[in-house]
Amino acid sequence: MAETKPAATAAAATKSISSVQPKKKSNAISWIAPLACLIIGYVIWRFVIGADSNFTHPDPKGGFWPEHEGPKGGLTKMYLGGIIVPILIGCFLTVLTFVIERLLTVTKASGNGNIAEFIRKVQYHLANKDVDKALAECDKQKGSVGNVMKAGLRKYKEMIQNTELDTEQKVLNIQKEVEEATALELPMLEKNLVFLSTIASVATLLGLLGTVLGMIRSFSALGDSGGGEAAQKLSQGISEALYNTALGIGTSAVAIIMYNVFTTKIDGITYGIDESGFTLTQSFAANYK
Repeated sequence: MAETKPAATAAAATKSISSVQPKKKSNAISWIAPLACLIIGYVIWRFVIGADSNFTHPDPKGGFWPEHEGPKGGLTKMYLGGIIVPILIGCFLTVLTFVIERLLTVTKASGNGNIAEFIRKVQYHLANKDVDKALAECDKQKGSVGNVMKAGLRKYKEMIQNTELDTEQKVLNIQKEVEEATALELPMLEKNLVFLSTIASVATLLGLLGTVLGMIRSFSALGDSGGGEAAQKLSQGISEALYNTALGIGTSAVAIIMYNVFTTKIDGITYGIDESGFTLTQSFAANYK
């Protein structure tokens, strides 16, 4: 009989099942959006900017890359920047897509109200040993911090009623529950940010590549002609090539700015989640020794 008691205690310490359930969400946007944006970028370049009516000497044969000449407007000159232009347009549309997607996700994860104020309210209710009111605050918050806190509070409430474990084991169970809830929330916050960071680097290089290709074509045309006409073609070719640089730098700038905005917001949410876990464990250790 003396040997069955430790076994029962060990079983009691491990029988608690986590209430945190994985969130099953498809991430199809991560591969559909870039592909769709590249296709739309080509359509804009080929059929909107590169429409026959936008040139004095259009290429009637059409095809994948018509050799139009004589653009009628400043924006139309972008077409002559070459095949890198639609890729850059696609990159810019991809940035806009993921900026909107991350904005919706991070806004939802931030929840309602100020995170610091929410944690203070929970601390107040826990100090008064009113777990139900603390849970009600989590329902009002409706963000990632509230979700993690709610999972921890459910375990907190369960541990109050548990008579088989000591205080240290109960605190460890609460801490484990918070860690499991955090592991489910953080990937959702950081998902798809890699596209913004990647495009921030690649867009500038693509712009430079388009510029170099345009310069090669310009100097090649210069070698085939002479006189004032050659200088005119060279200056025109350089102007067209620089559209690639402008598009690349502009796209990269937007991606960098929005990436930093989102990472700052996510850092704030992460700090709130960490503080939530600390609040729960310290409160339980102090109130239920």
